[in-house]
Amino acid sequence: MHTSAVSPRLSGTLPEALTAAGPPLLFALRLWASVCLALFVAFWIELDNPYWAGTSAAVVCQPQLGAALRKGWFRMIGTVVGATMIVVLTAWFPQDRIGFLGLLALWCAICAFLATVLHNFASYAAALSGYTAAIIAANTLGATGGASPDVFMLAVFRASEICIGIVCAGIVLAGTDLGGAQRRLAASFADLAAAVAGGFARTLEVGGPQRPDTQTVRRDLVRRVIALEPAVDQALGESSHVRYHAATLQAAVHGLFRALDGWRGVATHLGRLSDDTSGQGAETVLRAIPAELRSADTPARWLADPIALRRVCAEAVHRLLALPARAPSLRLLADESAKVLDGIVRVFDGLTLLVDAPDRHSFDHCGFRPSVPDWLPALVNAARAFVTIAALELFWIATAWPNGTATFVFSAIVLLLLSPRGDLAYRGAVAFALGIAVAVVIAAIIKFAVLPAFETFPAFCLAIGLYLVPAGFALACSRQPAAIAVFTAISVNVMPLLAPTNQMTYNTTQFYNLALAIAAGCGVGALAFRLLPPLSPALRARRLLSLTLRDLRGRAIVVPPARLEDWEGRMYGRLAALPDQAEPLQRAQLLAALSVGSEIIQLRHLAARGGAATELDAALAAFAQGNSAIAIARLRQLDRRLASAPDAGADDATALRARARILVICEALSEHASYFDGGAPA
Repeated sequence: MHTSAVSPRLSGTLPEALTAAGPPLLFALRLWASVCLALFVAFWIELDNPYWAGTSAAVVCQPQLGAALRKGWFRMIGTVVGATMIVVLTAWFPQDRIGFLGLLALWCAICAFLATVLHNFASYAAALSGYTAAIIAANTLGATGGASPDVFMLAVFRASEICIGIVCAGIVLAGTDLGGAQRRLAASFADLAAAVAGGFARTLEVGGPQRPDTQTVRRDLVRRVIALEPAVDQALGESSHVRYHAATLQAAVHGLFRALDGWRGVATHLGRLSDDTSGQGAETVLRAIPAELRSADTPARWLADPIALRRVCAEAVHRLLALPARAPSLRLLADESAKVLDGIVRVFDGLTLLVDAPDRHSFDHCGFRPSVPDWLPALVNAARAFVTIAALELFWIATAWPNGTATFVFSAIVLLLLSPRGDLAYRGAVAFALGIAVAVVIAAIIKFAVLPAFETFPAFCLAIGLYLVPAGFALACSRQPAAIAVFTAISVNVMPLLAPTNQMTYNTTQFYNLALAIAAGCGVGALAFRLLPPLSPALRARRLLSLTLRDLRGRAIVVPPARLEDWEGRMYGRLAALPDQAEPLQRAQLLAALSVGSEIIQLRHLAARGGAATELDAALAAFAQGNSAIAIARLRQLDRRLASAPDAGADDATALRARARILVICEALSEHASYFDGGAPA
């Protein structure tokens, strides 16, 4: 789907309205110019179906340059993969109609699975590879199925037409739009990091009953960090330099999660201490935090000189880690505060990359091992795609409907494109079908009432501009997903309905039969989402929490422990996969699980060095059985053992750090006991 730009306000003065309408109007003109250029090239080299080039140009155009370039690149990948796959299927089953159609449905199901597992434009490429194979197959199949020996050349021609549209759209957009995704992403990073740093500083500054309850603020910040993913993808599309250092941006997003995790640990601990004790520890830690990082009101300063602020922040991390502490409480506050600042250091690395700061050093980070938060939504989407497409193929064979191929092609398009949208898929499919209905009316008017009066290509361009410019303007102004789906369908699907060629034909019967088949395909796609609905947001959130708890219990009793980076990468992925409709408490529970898992991994290493592995195993075994009360009792017993051991006194850094880790785990288990005790034992 297209991403929306800022819509013009209907209220206000006329100059303000005209100024606000400028960006959407420019996008509409770019859309029109891209389609016209693609059609001109396709007509000039006399391709059989030049309208595919124009359709591809319309699909690729986005209000944001980075999104358009990124989408065009992944559309090329998906087109090549889909075209290659249909040639392979034809080679495997040259004379077997059932085998060919069955594997085509299976391939679409695999693509639906991958489109759900992957994210953003990689997900789009997976969906495209599925319905590209269906589109090429539809042009090679006979009246009732069976592959054609001309499939290879048809795949080459179709891929060429699509790539021409992508290149033409890229030329128009890159030549008329300077982009701004890096600037917008940098501003978002700076705003979020400043909000985290400022809120964390206020937690330390204000003591006693006046200490603010920051839990609601942290939960909202988690939601905002999750929403950064599309903006990161747009920035990667605009700059090859940024794309080469994509791991740095990923580390910046993860750094925000890490900072929020540390803030949670500090706030939870201070809330359990007496006013005098908490005030002394907070004041000691606060003195180690630079004044430049305490204000949430100066994100512009963070953008102006991120290198200097990074240096200051990194020095503060070292000071906190080396801070002399004779009690586990102060050690906890210092280490968790260092975690907050370490996360902000990663954000500064991302800012340094995005603002292209002079004299910057390379702060590349190793990427996290990718993981899938939950396999079930992808399996449900794959099953829906296979059953629906296979049923339409059988219906087409049984009825010998000449336009039946268009039905399963558009059904595949709806299913594969919208499956990753979860609970929004059905409403998106209905909106897309509504857009198709409007596109049919527009295409019929242009084809049978306008085009017969014109014979030149410039006149044809003016005719299609009658719908492309208004549709593009409305698309760029749209904020609601349903409106975006409607205007996307209008701007993209009029061209294949017009089917302009060098020798135009005006067959109304053929046109309306094709329109009926397309409408039927969209309707079947929407019906499939109703009959086999995606997992609800509430169920997805519960499953993510359940899977996290299962993983956490399993990893708690595994020796040797998992790598800290692997656990954090898995949890960051689950935080990002949490639905927008998830309850604030569920976000807090997932963040607490991230903290407990990280502390367990670090505690295992510290306990092994201190000879306390046996006692820790007993405590974690109780945790794995879903009994946090016993786990807390055994952890506190381990804490007393570390405090009283002659070789691990209060001045021993390793023992003190281990006791701080125990304190973090106990406080998290106490705060969310109902979650950590729920479910079946591991």
